[in-house]
Amino acid sequence: MTPVLVLLAIAGLGLIGWTTARARARLLYAGSGAVRATPSYHGLHAVLWIVLPALIVWLAWSAVSPGFVLNSVMDSPLAAKLPASDFERQAILAEARSLAANPDAGVFNPLASELAEPIREAQSRYGLIGAVLALVALFAGGAYAFTRIRADFPARTRVERAVMLALLAASLMAILTTFGIVASLIFETGLFFRDVSPIDFLTGTHWSPGNARGEDIGGNFGAIPLFWGTLYIGAIIAMIVAIPLGLMSAIFLTQYATPTLRKWLKPMLEILAGVPTVVYGYFAALTVAPFIRDVAASLGRDNPSTESALAAGLVMGVMIIPFVSSMADDSIAAVPSAMRDGSLAMGATKSETIKKVLLPAALPGIVAGVMLAISRAIGETMIVVMAAGAAANLTVDPLDSMTTVTFQIVQLLTGDQEFDSPKTLSAFALGLVLFIVTLILNIVALRVVKRFREAYD
Repeated sequence: MTPVLVLLAIAGLGLIGWTTARARARLLYAGSGAVRATPSYHGLHAVLWIVLPALIVWLAWSAVSPGFVLNSVMDSPLAAKLPASDFERQAILAEARSLAANPDAGVFNPLASELAEPIREAQSRYGLIGAVLALVALFAGGAYAFTRIRADFPARTRVERAVMLALLAASLMAILTTFGIVASLIFETGLFFRDVSPIDFLTGTHWSPGNARGEDIGGNFGAIPLFWGTLYIGAIIAMIVAIPLGLMSAIFLTQYATPTLRKWLKPMLEILAGVPTVVYGYFAALTVAPFIRDVAASLGRDNPSTESALAAGLVMGVMIIPFVSSMADDSIAAVPSAMRDGSLAMGATKSETIKKVLLPAALPGIVAGVMLAISRAIGETMIVVMAAGAAANLTVDPLDSMTTVTFQIVQLLTGDQEFDSPKTLSAFALGLVLFIVTLILNIVALRVVKRFREAYD
């Protein structure tokens, strides 16, 4: 039985259980005495006991049934034809499983065609067993729930407690995922630092993982050019574009634009935040980068490259304008109107009020927006991949090709290479450094926002 049919059956029986339990609980109101929960809560309590046990049993069976299917197939006479090599055996079994799921799929090994039917029969058999177990759990849970439909049963408390546990599990899932990511980064980074000194990695100026050979490989893993390229493109060039344009757009929308104009311009500006980064990458590679190359050639530069830090930084700055503008807009709008009115009443012009009253008062929120924009920019990948290049250059010339931490992570973790080599493990060390920098920027931004809210709430 397919998982979709099982889930539909569980959902349908859960709906029937909710309707039946709710109708039965309504009869409690016809009698005398106090009722501790409404019929809806009794229905929800029944749904929980019908659906959750069935889902738990089905998911647990789905996790263990592939092992039963494999054992069943390996016990068949056809398994004797499998090669002794574990790699070849697994490849044939994977092809047979694919053929069992899709009979029209192409076959490379004839033995896979012979194994497809036993696999399909075993999957059907164990799928049916799983469905029966799920239904048994469903009816057992439903029977228990229906015995609880009494006037003195606190169904509302039980349902609200279950919802609270579900919310707690959802919040813990995000926290545990973060801990898992950090733990994996730390573990793999520790493996990398067994072969490469952290001092060489954090202070070296030569990055060439492809040439790392022999015992002395630390000199090829100097990450300073990567850190500099990340900061130069994401925190310098991009911010030179994003901060003035974002701040000026926020000032115009809050202080000069009419309500009708603001109604149209603000959503149009924030649409930039929803454009996929690969689209910005295409724009940078096909439009901005050739234009910068032509300008550099017209200024007398010999053989200018299409890939440059300036092209990637300019487009990245346009991409993060909404982050700066939106935070600055909210910060300026949150300044008490009494401060602005008092400045105007003292004879200051609107521009003087903006420069000497509104902007200083909104500065914490503006700084927070800039910090969040920087953390977003230094984590960008697609624009750098398509416009900045792969050369790890330690230079201040924006027309030169540069690379960033994110680009190198993509390059090191893709392709056919050994996962436990220092070259591949260096990607985790780069990721850990990037994670720490981004975390620090976000903490600083949140603390600034907290200070801003405390001042003007």
